[in-house]
Amino acid sequence: MSAFRRSLIAAATGALLALPAAAALDSAALRWTQTHAGAGSTPFLSEIVSFEAASRTLWVSGPSGVDVLDALSGSRLGFIDTSTYGGLNSIAIHGTTAALAFDNTTDRRLPGLVVLYDTTTRAPLAGTSPITVGSLPDMLTFTPDGRKLLVANEGTPNAVADTAYGVLDPVGSVSIIDVASRKVVAMPVFGGITPTASNMGLNVRQPGMDWEPEYIAVSPDGSRAFVTLQENNALGIIDLATNSTVAVVGLGSKDFNLPGNQIDPRDSASVAFVNVPVRGLYMPDAIATYTVAGRTYTVMANEGDFREDNADRTTVGGSGIESRLRVTTDGRFATGARSFSIRNEAGDLVYDSGAILDQAAAAAGLYDDARSRDKGVEPEGVALLAIDGRTYAFIGLERTLSGSVAVFDITDPASASFVRLLATDGSGGFARLLRPEGLTAFSVDGVAYLAVANEGADGLNAGTAVWQLTPVPEPGTWAMLAAGLAVLAGVARRR
Repeated sequence: MSAFRRSLIAAATGALLALPAAAALDSAALRWTQTHAGAGSTPFLSEIVSFEAASRTLWVSGPSGVDVLDALSGSRLGFIDTSTYGGLNSIAIHGTTAALAFDNTTDRRLPGLVVLYDTTTRAPLAGTSPITVGSLPDMLTFTPDGRKLLVANEGTPNAVADTAYGVLDPVGSVSIIDVASRKVVAMPVFGGITPTASNMGLNVRQPGMDWEPEYIAVSPDGSRAFVTLQENNALGIIDLATNSTVAVVGLGSKDFNLPGNQIDPRDSASVAFVNVPVRGLYMPDAIATYTVAGRTYTVMANEGDFREDNADRTTVGGSGIESRLRVTTDGRFATGARSFSIRNEAGDLVYDSGAILDQAAAAAGLYDDARSRDKGVEPEGVALLAIDGRTYAFIGLERTLSGSVAVFDITDPASASFVRLLATDGSGGFARLLRPEGLTAFSVDGVAYLAVANEGADGLNAGTAVWQLTPVPEPGTWAMLAAGLAVLAGVARRR
């Protein structure tokens, strides 16, 4: 290559680098919200949302089916009724294949189903039969290459509020499906592995109860799967070369008596964040992975979770400010850390957001004081997206006065920083939504977006919202760049 050609390329590259970077996320704006009625007059309960790039659509799952929405306008393009398969729990999309997970509506302890759909026809893939998986498949995800589909089978016993769990406790597992053959090729479990670290959280469970996989994230290189075992306060690690469990890591506990870890322990008329002599089990729900300098990190929303039969909870008691705080029956731990955490691939804590999530919601006037004695803002969902060379984490806060998502810059895992709070609070003519459940971040034509599925409360304020995170490039900017490159090209021809 001649020196002149190299200088020409350098000039063109310089012109590209000189373009203004996308504005910081403080310019993010709500683009649209969408709600509609489901069966009868009951609103559609938006739970999990997945982006389909080819058609630029969002597939939003609710208990009875999938809403297909235009990702940029919010227009409803169709509804897929899936009620014949059971209760729809989750959806994941890779390419033009959508995977849907269903529990058994007769008895959720029985095996569930996964059905593969063609996103083009919005019908089950030709020749596809429902794939039988473990008990209560509650989340699923593809490996980055799309060759495997992993299903978290939570295996929770049957119960209704204040009615004790039955005798049968299904085994928690992960079904690994070979997408090409559409068959389950392995079903690793977590028993028989000697856990590392301490404070597993087994104290919040009845003796003999099994592990309960909640959420799965695959490492960017596709070599490992990280599984949150929420009720066990643990992380399971699966080697995807052998499709076997290789480790179970206890996540420890968080000291709410340390500086930076203050909580509001009282559901009273005022909000006051103070240190209290209580520890909380992390008990994460959603998890995501990313890579920095060749190392994999996990990002976890530390929601916490008491049992459905309420047999594992009590209050601290006594006369202290923390007396009404809900803790495990042995009085030792609160559930949930009211934060999100970043951990390395061994499960070691690298960063925790401390009291930031609760305090950010309070500063915005969105903190729900009625949740103070339980789990605060209850972080649940996680999505990651790289924008202009920075990596951002979006943390869904399930229990705020309006559906809220906290944004953090996690480019440096050990020094993550709070950016802002996004809230669908009913302003700007948009619907007020509640309880973010599923989040997905995506880009279209160089513009970044965040989609949030909100399950609502008591059948109200449910729906999907899309935030535009970066501005559309100004036409003048691209015109100037094109003109500059044209001049450079003309000089090259004359040369």
